[in-house]
Amino acid sequence: MEIGKLHIRRSALIKAKPATVWEEFTTFERVSAWLDQGHKLHLFEPRLGGKVEFSVELEGAERYFGGEIIVLEPEKELSIKDDWVDKDFAFYASETTFWTFRLSEIKDETLVEIFHHGYERFGDLARQALEDYEIGWDNRHLIKLREIVETQQ
Repeated sequence: MEIGKLHIRRSALIKAKPATVWEEFTTFERVSAWLDQGHKLHLFEPRLGGKVEFSVELEGAERYFGGEIIVLEPEKELSIKDDWVDKDFAFYASETTFWTFRLSEIKDETLVEIFHHGYERFGDLARQALEDYEIGWDNRHLIKLREIVETQQ
């Protein structure tokens, strides 16, 4: 999947091969073990066309989002459509964005990247949407993923 110029990227280098890291993307239980760090995974169907549903607390309320898995390349990429269920709570809830998880081998390690992208769709509101997401998103998901993978070896 092509990542546009307006995106948020978080990354971590994990001391394991992509095949080992990818195992943590294969079931609901495994994904929720590292992703439920500020987000809550409610549904994960690990197949092309499968559904993914999350929630996060924003503005004092639980906000639900998610969508369809549109790219699934084992050991390389998982891309998901990201639509908010409640389209009335913020201006950026009306447009689809995307989450892309990429795994790249570097020597005997794996660079895992999460991209939240598609902000170009917001037109004049892209700047504010990008800044809002940038402020609210840290790297704790990937730090937890690294901890899980590296302690299993």
